[in-house]
Amino acid sequence: MKSSIHEECGVFAIYTKNFSYDATKSCFFALHALQHRGQESCGIAVNNKGIIKNYKNTGLVSEVFNNEKIEKLGIGNMAIGQVRYSTTGASCVENAQPLFIKHVKGPLALAYNGNITNAAELRKKFENLGAIFQSSSDTEVIAYAITYNRIKTNSIEEAVKKTVKILKGSFSIVLMSAQKLIAVKDTIGFRPLCMGKTKEGNIMFSSESCAFSIVGGEFVREIKPGEIITIQNGKIKLDESLCKNESRLCIFEYVYFARPDSIIENSSVYKARLESGKLLAKEHPAKADVVVGVPYSGVIAAKGYSMESGLEYCDGFVKNRYIGRSFIEPTQSMRESVVKIKLSAIEPNVKNKRVVMVDDSIVRGTTCKRIVKILRNAKAKEVHVRISCPCFKNPCYFGTDIDSKENLIACKMNLEEMREYIGADSLGFLSLKNLKKAINEKQKFCVGCYNGKYPQSIPNITNKNKFDEEIY
Repeated sequence: MKSSIHEECGVFAIYTKNFSYDATKSCFFALHALQHRGQESCGIAVNNKGIIKNYKNTGLVSEVFNNEKIEKLGIGNMAIGQVRYSTTGASCVENAQPLFIKHVKGPLALAYNGNITNAAELRKKFENLGAIFQSSSDTEVIAYAITYNRIKTNSIEEAVKKTVKILKGSFSIVLMSAQKLIAVKDTIGFRPLCMGKTKEGNIMFSSESCAFSIVGGEFVREIKPGEIITIQNGKIKLDESLCKNESRLCIFEYVYFARPDSIIENSSVYKARLESGKLLAKEHPAKADVVVGVPYSGVIAAKGYSMESGLEYCDGFVKNRYIGRSFIEPTQSMRESVVKIKLSAIEPNVKNKRVVMVDDSIVRGTTCKRIVKILRNAKAKEVHVRISCPCFKNPCYFGTDIDSKENLIACKMNLEEMREYIGADSLGFLSLKNLKKAINEKQKFCVGCYNGKYPQSIPNITNKNKFDEEIY
């Protein structure tokens, strides 16, 4: 269990009407825009007249791809890509995406964001049917289900539809066959996936709308829960037969995961964070001199807190953007040094002042404790911690690495004990009611990590999700 929440994966796909528009480079630039969603690995698959080339590796987009790698992939009329943070499966090149396979019905490349809660059960069933898996990622389970169903059906989209019906959990998928580009979202709508277009008529799909503008596109709409969109020969085919549920998007997308300039389900991420800061100031005021935000997702909420409270906002921290991805932490003292290397206080802004420190969340409490200590070492007179979301009290089963109650500080301590542990003068969390209000009171979300009420049955807790139907 990490001391802080890590990003989800990010996916992107593009279909171009002609080869004058470089789908490969568009995918490359779009992945840069989605880099915040995953820094462990990335990859791009390109379709050139039915021939698919794929390259992936561990590392950041700028580390994995260069001009030579892009040129080897070539120019295609379709491309899909992914940046990955692993919630299921180890961080290794075998688990990097897109996953590319060849089967009797032709090639297939697939990338997804989410977590398949019945992946182990499906994997075992497929292995009993003779399947051999090369990775520990649930992406391969999805791909195997699609290819097996493809043999039994008349089209790839029919195979995808059959697969959606047996998968449990969260998934936003983009995939390519030799002739088609397909985007699909799970029937609950846990993870974001939206459609965009360019003025030339090229169609795009992305985990976040922020990826569209960087490649000359614009946001069109969010994909509906259960919707399957197929593009072939420039024509769009919609299948909404599985669209029976209201979206229950993970609310933490607005708090932390998404980039501030993204629009998700018609709500601005930036405005949601700003409003959450304002409501936090109303709910938990503090007698202080300045407000500072913990970079980066705490900064906007801190500005909202400042606006509502009338307290001065100032930059309290500098974050080092150039820390290597694979920093080695062999001892406890070195692990503690990581936070100091990544984050340092701007002493003149906090020295001898009562400081309100706004952050997006507390998981274990260890990181928050170290950040409070950084402010203390910069001679802050008082440190009042304000969190722009509720306490995490339950695990997440749908793609976020909140994996155990025993690792969550809010499950072991009451508010006063938490305050004492992190070393703050006061501590306050935004209520769930106000978090929903900050985003959109009419919108429904998955908030199981806060209140334990999930929109889908949970593995190993209930057996309601027992796989009791035929696979095919």
